[in-house]
Amino acid sequence: MSSIYSGSIKISIFGESHSEAIGAVLDNIPAGEKIIFDEIIVQMQRRAPGYDGISTCRKEIDVPEIISGISNGYTTGAPICAVIKNNNACSEDYKSLEDLIRPGHSDYPAYVRYKGFNDKRGGGHLSGRLTACLTFCGAICRQILEQHGVIIGAHVYSIFDVFDKKFEGNLSDELLINLSRERFPVINFDKKEVMIEKILQAKKDGDSVGGIIECAIKNIPPGIGSPIFDGVENKISSLIFAIPAIKGIEFGAGFDATKMLGSQNNDPFVILDEKITTETNNHGGILGGISSGMPIIFRCAVKPTPSILKTQRTVNIKSKSVQKISITGRHDPCIVPRAVPVVESAAALAILDLFKEAGLL
Repeated sequence: MSSIYSGSIKISIFGESHSEAIGAVLDNIPAGEKIIFDEIIVQMQRRAPGYDGISTCRKEIDVPEIISGISNGYTTGAPICAVIKNNNACSEDYKSLEDLIRPGHSDYPAYVRYKGFNDKRGGGHLSGRLTACLTFCGAICRQILEQHGVIIGAHVYSIFDVFDKKFEGNLSDELLINLSRERFPVINFDKKEVMIEKILQAKKDGDSVGGIIECAIKNIPPGIGSPIFDGVENKISSLIFAIPAIKGIEFGAGFDATKMLGSQNNDPFVILDEKITTETNNHGGILGGISSGMPIIFRCAVKPTPSILKTQRTVNIKSKSVQKISITGRHDPCIVPRAVPVVESAAALAILDLFKEAGLL
């Protein structure tokens, strides 16, 4: 089982949902970068479970213990290693489900892949719990990028059939900064309560809902990235799909471009403040896999939480018999709000990797 990202920046994630701890090693970060620990905590707490009234009641403090790589508030150039304790796991919740394959989970393919020895409790190493490690790494990368003027912010674009506004026009740094500090970030505050109502209704029904997260990365210079295999879309997508619940991604106009004519989808080039730019941004800041200088904008689809109270049909993997399953315990009726800082973190990792590759660090 390998959970290693090996680009110009290297990441290794370890641990399991119900193990003593989880953690990450972030390597190839330049020495001398200022890191504020409290800013790491801001991002960790946005993702942490059990604190917003609509997520799982599994409460985890999620304060990382940094073992190496940061000293006196600066990176040392050594691998940055952090451990995050699992303080509130309830493994007994899984005893009654031991031989049952949970619909929507990785139980069956993981059982086959690891010959039945995988830790199934809470999803084991394949759990969304491991996104805490991704958030830690991204919180460090985000701070380094901010020192180079790069701002990353995302919002809950949709919950089920309720939609927020899309990122449009001249995105302000202030908007993205504000969004990047919220637990349930939206642009149109009137939609937030409606979204919460959808989540609570699903919870009441013993069900769950998914949604869409929209992310913007601003102040990226043109010319970053490479064509074919190492494009900006490739880098971002590979790290976004490290988030277990993500099922799709689109950039710029995305699938809506299929409903446009070329003359509508093309973004006219103009000169603004003596710089070449485009009037619109259907291309999402990327052309030919290379940054154009416009904000990089993408949206990703988050599936409904598979652990639900509703009775479902499944199979007992030992007896090979069809049985019914109802998943009790502590689970999010919707993970979209908690996934927002994880998406921002994955984007930060991808962009810092591209910056390192381009020799900008």
